[in-house]
Amino acid sequence: MQTTGWEDEFREYVQARGPALLRAANQLTGHPLDAEDLLQNALTKTYLAWDRIEDRGALDGYVRRAMVNINISQWRRRKLEEYPSADLPEATTSEPVGGGEVHEQLEQALEELPERMRAAIVLRYYEDMTEPEIARTLGISVGTVKSTVSRAMAKLRSALLPSR
Repeated sequence: MQTTGWEDEFREYVQARGPALLRAANQLTGHPLDAEDLLQNALTKTYLAWDRIEDRGALDGYVRRAMVNINISQWRRRKLEEYPSADLPEATTSEPVGGGEVHEQLEQALEELPERMRAAIVLRYYEDMTEPEIARTLGISVGTVKSTVSRAMAKLRSALLPSR
């Protein structure tokens, strides 16, 4: 099969810049297989417009712009898999399998927190109170609530994360 000069030029461009363009596509999609599809679609558009692209130094920008536009178009066409609803589902009361140990560790870690930290965590995450409500309940400022909850969460995380 005989090729024209610009087809060879396109092939050389893809061979030279393909890996870098694939990395950019992967950053856009976050998934290797989707990135390959995205890059292939962008290169197809580039191939079809090759004879109209005068500035060969701007090819990377052209392909990247095509990838962004294609990715946005695909994102807009996706159907939503989750729909908002005014009615909340019934809460389940059963614990997940194997969750008992984690809950015991969490309870132990909560018991080890100082009283104010424990109270702030329980009111915030167990009672679902807002920061101003917690501040009124504990008689402290909202800023103190924020810093107390932040420090308490840091202590809980360090207590619950496995040692490495």
